[in-house]
Amino acid sequence: MRKTRIDRDITIPCMYDEWQEALENACHKLDVPSPLMLPRHERDWAEFSQARFLKEHFMEDVPFDRMEVEYIDPDKKKKENPLYY
Repeated sequence: MRKTRIDRDITIPCMYDEWQEALENACHKLDVPSPLMLPRHERDWAEFSQARFLKEHFMEDVPFDRMEVEYIDPDKKKKENPLYY
């Protein structure tokens, strides 16, 4: 992401507990360095099924402001919005 816009995206199929391997694979395919994994990222993943990495979480310079990783559960059904019928 650059500011509030998505610069590039990729979807990597994985199991919930294999997200770090999927992140490594995604970084390789996008040709960007892998971020440092901090306890904060582990907590965010466990609580929200997502993690956000800022520029300072990378050892090398990156061409974006942040990287967001999110687990999309293929078995989870979308909630219906009660405002629309």
